[in-house]
Amino acid sequence: MAAKIGRPTNNPKEERVTVRLDQESIEILNNYCQKTGEKRAEAIRKGIKGLKNK
Repeated sequence: MAAKIGRPTNNPKEERVTVRLDQESIEILNNYCQKTGEKRAEAIRKGIKGLKNK
């Protein structure tokens, strides 16, 4: 069997999480991403990491 072909990474994203957001949360996320140029997935990951020390 051949190895998987794709981009090599040191931090593979193996888990998929699906969430439903209300309109206010979507607007906050979209506004943040528009201002920073980040992808929504990366902004969500940063938000989750911000919970680490709380």
